[in-house]
This record gives sequence, structure tokens and C-alpha cells, in this order.
Amino acid sequence: MKSNNYTMILRRDVFQALADPTRRSILLLVAAQSMTAGAIASNFDTARPTVSKHLQILTECELLLQVQNGREISYHFNAQKMKEVADFIEPFRQMWEERFNTLETVMKNYKPKE
Repeated sequence: MKSNNYTMILRRDVFQALADPTRRSILLLVAAQSMTAGAIASNFDTARPTVSKHLQILTECELLLQVQNGREISYHFNAQKMKEVADFIEPFRQMWEERFNTLETVMKNYKPKE
């Protein structure tokens, strides 16, 4: 593929980001308190560049925000972006809850043939 001096902007899918268990763990950590990449990496048994890649993906999806303080960058949980994700998922959750409630009612009223 020829670039012709155009930079290709890779758009990350927030749901792909959330699908990874390590990234979900990172989000849980940072939701509790803002942390540097080193502090985050110290919680995992993976190579630091691997954690850095996860942080990059989460930042590109705007689930994490980077804040520079001098030479240090800390990562902050973006509650607004997570609310957007939750708002998108909510109608599906409600639909499935209604279906399970209906199924539960059917099962409670079910009388096996004797």
C-alpha cells in the first residue's frame, strides 16, 4: 500500500479494547487511582512494552487519558467515555433481563406431564 505522505489514522474500537482481560485489569487499577506506566506495569507479569501497548490502545480509545506532569505521564480513567459505553450497552442489558425474567416465569409455571 502506497502512503503518498498521508498518515494512516488507526481508529481503535472501544469494544475490542475492552475484550482483552489485561486491558480490563488496567482499567480497574486506574479507576481506583491515577498511575504512571511503571506503576501499572508493576502489577503484571508481562514485559513493560506489552503493558505500554495496552496503555496506548486504551488511550487511543479514550478510555484512559494521559496527563503530563513534568517528565512523568500519569494515566487517568475517563469516566465519561466509559459512561458512553455503558449507555450504548444498557438497552441490550434491559432486553436480555426482560427475556430472562420471561423465561423464569415460564419455568416457574411449567408443570411436567405425569
